[in-house]
Amino acid sequence: MKDGIHPNYVESTVKCVCGHSFQTKSKNKDIHVEICSNCHPFFTGKQNLVDTAGRIEKFKTRYNIKN
Repeated sequence: MKDGIHPNYVESTVKCVCGHSFQTKSKNKDIHVEICSNCHPFFTGKQNLVDTAGRIEKFKTRYNIKN
């Protein structure tokens, strides 16, 4: 690899809006994120599922589609 063309790879702190922070390595010293694995619905199990059955029924009644 050539010398002098790669960025510095330093220890960085990732801070989330929820207050959770952790250490990783990056070219940036501080990283601010809106959502992390500590507060993301997929990882916490508090995911809200959209009721698609109601939307399908609304579409069928609008266009008079019968099964």
